[in-house]
This record gives sequence, C-alpha cells and structure tokens, in this order.
Amino acid sequence: MKHEPDTDEILNGLTDFSDVHVVHVVRQYAPNIGGLEDVVRNLAARQNGRFASLKVVTLDRLFTDLGSRLPKREIIDGIEVCRIPFRGSTRYPIAPSVLGEIKDADLVHVHAVDFFYDALALSRPWHGKTLVATTHGGFFHTSRFAQLKQVWFNTLTRLSSSQYAGIACCSESDFDLFRKIAPRRTELIENGVDLDKFGEAASFEPRKTLLTLGRFSTNKRLNLLLDLMKSLPASDNSWQLHVAGVESELTKNDILSQAQSIGVGGQVNVHVGLSNQQLRDLIGQCSLFVSASDYEGFGLVLIEALSAGLIPVVHANQAFQSLSGSNTLIRLCDFEDAAKTASAVNSALQDLVADRSVRKRAVQSVQRYGWSHTAKKYDDLYTRALRL
Repeated sequence: MKHEPDTDEILNGLTDFSDVHVVHVVRQYAPNIGGLEDVVRNLAARQNGRFASLKVVTLDRLFTDLGSRLPKREIIDGIEVCRIPFRGSTRYPIAPSVLGEIKDADLVHVHAVDFFYDALALSRPWHGKTLVATTHGGFFHTSRFAQLKQVWFNTLTRLSSSQYAGIACCSESDFDLFRKIAPRRTELIENGVDLDKFGEAASFEPRKTLLTLGRFSTNKRLNLLLDLMKSLPASDNSWQLHVAGVESELTKNDILSQAQSIGVGGQVNVHVGLSNQQLRDLIGQCSLFVSASDYEGFGLVLIEALSAGLIPVVHANQAFQSLSGSNTLIRLCDFEDAAKTASAVNSALQDLVADRSVRKRAVQSVQRYGWSHTAKKYDDLYTRALRL
C-alpha cells in the first residue's frame, strides 16, 4: 500500500516515495545526445535513490545509427536502463515489448507524444498503471503533414490523453495546445536545465565568433546560418561560426560542402559528438549564440547558451518568443532576412564590447531554470497522480 503524504510533506518537498516503483519511458536516451535525452537523464538523476526502484525504458538503436544495437540492459548514472527492439519509422517507432517492462511499476512517466504515449494509454484497461507524461513539444516539430497532425492530435492524442493522470507541458505553446484536449490534467512544468554544465563558459573577451548547438536536422535550418555568415561584412572575414551537435538529416560533410559552395568555407567549423568538456572549451572561444530553428519544443539550448554567458540572436519561433518575454537579452530575428540578422549580430557584439557586464547578466538571467525547482514540481505531479 502506497504511503499517503500529508500536506506539509508536499509543501516542503519531503514526500516519501520510498515504496513507489517508477519507470521512465523515452524513445531515445544516453548515449544519444539531445534535449529530450538530457531532460530525462537529469530528472532521473535527481530522483535516483528516492524511490523503491527507478528504471528507464528506451529503444535499442539510436536513430543516428540504426545499424547498431545497444546493450539490452545497462547501468547509467546508477540507474537501470532497459532497451527494447522496435520496428517501423523513427517518427513513430513501434515497440510493444514496453508492456513487459512496466509490470512492476506503480507509476509510468512517458516522455514525448509518440507510440509509447498512445500504446500505454490505450492498453491501460489491461495493465492498470498510473500514467503521467511530459510533452516535449508533442509532434509539431515541423510544419510537414500539418493537416494530418491536427487530425491525429484531435482524435487519437485526445483519446490517449484521457488515460493520463497528469500531463506536464514543458513550454507555454505546449500548454496552450494540450489544455484544449485535457484541461483538467494539463499543467505547465518548464524543463529543468543543468546550469552548471556550461556555466559561465563563454569567452571573457568579446569575439566575432558565433556558436550553434543541436542536431543537424532540417528544422534547424543551418543553411540560413551559412547565409548569415555571407551577409556579415565581406571585408571582415574574422567572423567565425561553430556548428556543434550530432548528424541527422545533414552530415558534417553536407554542411561544409554548402559553406564552401557559397564562399564561407574558411569561416565555418563543424564539430560532431563533442563531450561536455569539449563543448565547454569550444564555448570559451565564442561570444554569441545563433539559431535559425523554426521549431523548438522548449528552448533548452537557448537557456544553456545564456547560462554560459553567450548573447543570443535567434529566429523568432514560438518557444524562443516565449522565453524572450521575460529576458530582454534575447534578440529575435527573421533568419530568412540574412542582412537584417547580420545587423542584429553586429549590434549584439557591439553592446557586449561597450558593456562587459552583459555576459554576467546573461548567466544570471536563467537561474530560475535550475533543476531543483523543476524536480519539486514533478514530485507534486507524482503525488497527485498516485492519489487519483
């Protein structure tokens, strides 16, 4: 029988989960690198040791290396990771053996809206587990198949959501969307960010060096960053762009080839699979963060950039607009207008040259996104869900 925490315990963050078994279900996890993986790994790390058991269930192949299978079971950060096979598209990987991995769970935390979200909801009359979910941007990462996505969302996703005791939306845009189909179960819990990972790593001296981080995927629109480099003063080729992340629809060679073809090959540097320490070292060479992404689930990478002391010039997508509402250091642009974006980049650097305290203010501006606050909100979500 589960312990029923009293009000004081909940308010003070001292809820006793020592006899609760929790399973996190997420399509991709370490060793893969990405925003989704980072959030789940950080949340699990802060929960480790506080529950009767804690397990992460994920797929046995990385979407960036479908030809290789990862170990079926592994311990990462002291947490059991179970990997299961799947078939079908990486957009909706089908993995029914997830049901065998939740048999001992009291609470199953599903991350993202995909096969796992639907399958665990629709099979709940049989497995009977308490379900909670985090949206991580839903499946609206791009405008492709927009009409089909809307139909899917208003039918299957609506039905699946009815089986969840709580749905955590990690951005205002997700919250506005999901409360239309599950108003009594939806709440805003913005992603926690590891502020120490890149904390204050940016160059102390202002440099004409830009950085972008993330998967080399189509929604990141890396071609527009190359156009930006071409639009910076032609007489000043000291401007440099560092592109760091993991290969996806684009490879390192694709990016370098595009840069060469438009005449900025000598100013573009591409880094694949760097460790966190290597990324810190790279950030130490940079002053500005840029992103032309037309969709972000939350904007975690932007917060990480600010925590490092990088000054952001980013495309005005919905997530970045939401974050800019409370942070005047974020400069929003339309990256399809390369000339105006180049002007904004120049202006951001000049402001940094004129006032070195801007770097410190960037670091201070994101302290509220630390993990302690977010982990406490998930404690409260779990408590309410287990009481239903």
